[in-house]
Amino acid sequence: MATDSAPPPMDEKVRRTRELLASFYSPDPSTASAGAPPSPSAAGQAASLDSINSPSFDPDVYMNLLIQKSNLEGLLQKHVEMAAEIKNLDTDLQMLVYENYNKFISATDTIKRMKNNISGMETSMEQLLGKIMSVQSRSVGVNTSLFEKREHIEKLHQTRNLLRKVQFIYDLPTRLGKCIKSEAYADAVRFFTGAKPIFEAYGESSFQDCKKASEEAMDVVIQNLQAKLYSDSEPIEARAEAVVLLKQLNFPVDSLKTKLLERLEEFLLRFQMESEGVEGIEEDSSESSHAIPNKLPTASSDQASINEFSKMVHAFLIIFPDSEKQLIELSQDLFTRRYGSIQKQIEKRIAATDLLAMLRVVSADVTVVDEVLPEAALPVFSLEAARGIIRNFISFSFSHLLLEVSESLTKAQPSLEEGSEESSLQIALESSKKAVIQGSMGLLLDFRQLIEDNVNLVKLRDLIIDLVQEGFQDFFQKLDRHFLLLCGRANSNNLDPTIIDSIQVDKVQAGVILVLAQLSVFIEQSAVPRIMEARTASFSGGGLRGYENGPAFVPGEICRLFRSSGEKLLHYYINLKTQKISVLLKKRFTTPNWIKHKEPREVHMFVDLLLQELEAIGLEVRQILPHGLIRRHRHSDSTGSTNSSWSNPMREDKIIRSNTHRARSQLLESHLAKLFEQKMEIFTKVEYTQESVVSTIVKLCLKSLQEFVRLQTFNRSGYQQIQLDIEFLKNPLKEFVDDDAAIDFLLKEINNAAHERCLDPIPLEPPIVDKLIQAKLAKGKDQNPSSQ
Repeated sequence: MATDSAPPPMDEKVRRTRELLASFYSPDPSTASAGAPPSPSAAGQAASLDSINSPSFDPDVYMNLLIQKSNLEGLLQKHVEMAAEIKNLDTDLQMLVYENYNKFISATDTIKRMKNNISGMETSMEQLLGKIMSVQSRSVGVNTSLFEKREHIEKLHQTRNLLRKVQFIYDLPTRLGKCIKSEAYADAVRFFTGAKPIFEAYGESSFQDCKKASEEAMDVVIQNLQAKLYSDSEPIEARAEAVVLLKQLNFPVDSLKTKLLERLEEFLLRFQMESEGVEGIEEDSSESSHAIPNKLPTASSDQASINEFSKMVHAFLIIFPDSEKQLIELSQDLFTRRYGSIQKQIEKRIAATDLLAMLRVVSADVTVVDEVLPEAALPVFSLEAARGIIRNFISFSFSHLLLEVSESLTKAQPSLEEGSEESSLQIALESSKKAVIQGSMGLLLDFRQLIEDNVNLVKLRDLIIDLVQEGFQDFFQKLDRHFLLLCGRANSNNLDPTIIDSIQVDKVQAGVILVLAQLSVFIEQSAVPRIMEARTASFSGGGLRGYENGPAFVPGEICRLFRSSGEKLLHYYINLKTQKISVLLKKRFTTPNWIKHKEPREVHMFVDLLLQELEAIGLEVRQILPHGLIRRHRHSDSTGSTNSSWSNPMREDKIIRSNTHRARSQLLESHLAKLFEQKMEIFTKVEYTQESVVSTIVKLCLKSLQEFVRLQTFNRSGYQQIQLDIEFLKNPLKEFVDDDAAIDFLLKEINNAAHERCLDPIPLEPPIVDKLIQAKLAKGKDQNPSSQ
């Protein structure tokens, strides 16, 4: 069979094509061995239809495998495909050969042209070498012939230079004189330092006269440089140049440094005194000091002065690099004094606008100096100083406000002592209210300008807010202590000494205490809410205090504080007035001998004094306190009688006159009747009204009167005098109080107390009492016709 026969041998063309393809596609040329039969291992590895392109391809194995796996139709189809591939490969091979052939031809042409160009180069190089050798030989000949002349020329040149130097040395004194006349001191120093080595070598022999004349000229130069250095009219650049030239002349500059620092300190002192607006210093013994106006310097003059100072600092750093420490101390001392002068202005009380203007000026000066001396850290130093100034400004502002409120109260006392006007207390109250509310609002406006300043104090906004809140808290606390101190109800340990000095506690009038009580109510109800509202609108933020310290301003605490102080002051006013009247009553009852008292002829004069005191109290109260609702006491339910006045005892007077024993029995019956009377609340809570305050004072006075009566023993006439006086007081006292029943009750108690303490308690008959009262009233009208 055809399939079992061996494949026919390949023709030469096919073999060569295969070798070309193997050499083209093989990565390793060694694998493309022409006609080398594959090894058995390779044949085993290539036993695949896909191994036709592998380096170990074996055509015999491939054909055997293809015959085994394909039928006749498959073999024919494979034959057609392979024939087409072979044709394509032949075409590609031809194109490859054509391209390489063209490159070979181009390379061959290039090599031919290079060969033609290089062919004549050897002859040219030989000619060039000959010419170079000829030039070299001639150059050697020329150098040999000119050697002796060149040495001679060099010696002549050296001699010429030496003659020039000698001529320069002889001409140096003349040159230095010209430099001195033209003030060209830099050239003079340059000429002298250039000639100095020659003077050191030959100054004692050949150039002795020149050296002496030059040194004398340089002494003049040094004197002129020193004069320029110390002259205030010379610019700082010229002074710096003078120091540099003196240093080049080896002049000792330590003394110059000390003197310049002293003059710089004098300049700073003069600048500071101009800033503070005081008299200037004496610049020279022959010059008198000039007075500087008592006002702050203008911005232009201040800027010129600080620019001059910055130039001095810059020149010092250039001339004396080791003077940085002294300059830092001088700069910090300058601004310490500047901020100290601002502090003095604060103590004299200035507006926030003026404070900001001064801080802006100093801040601008800090910026100028910081540009030339950043090592001084002046911005940080200035911020800390501004922090302290703001703290002091806010503190002094509240102290001045406290002083204003104090003065508005203490100024009212002289008019009270003179008794000039009936409205003096009202004027004092209104002025103190105005001082508190308008002063607080004015401070808030000033402080708001501080936090709205976006140039200097923007970093201190939270601190300012905290200080304002702390200031209001401290201000109201000190104001409360000041109120209590005015009336002697507190110590002065925590108060401002300037305020304490203006207080004379022993001379404080009772009317001022009433003003303080009403002012406390105003602060609690009006001032604190208004200040709180304004503070919230403009001073929100802060928080530097820390949460552990709590809020800086606590309105509720301040309100409670003044509510308590107002009540204390109101009760203290009532006590003062009551004590004053009690002294009058005590003198009335302890002076006479009631056992030997004569028969009453008229109402006693102490009644007039009592009514006068109550009238004065009413006048003070009407100026300060508003009217209130008239209250009437409500009685508790009881089976006793409500008639507690003179009705029953007067009906029994005739029986008592005839029998003293029965009078004593009647006293016992009256005590039994009191047990069944209605209980009455005499003393109620004191309110801030005219009626409440006066009523409380009257009730306390009547209770004191009752106690004084209980301490005495009366005869019949003494008892009748008490009866007459009490009966006369019934109607006048009811004009002062808002509770008639309480007054009737207290007067009845006084009469009962006198009845108890009387040895023969027989009262006057009603017609006699009425007659004596009418006589007293008629006498009062005659003495005061204006009251009719």
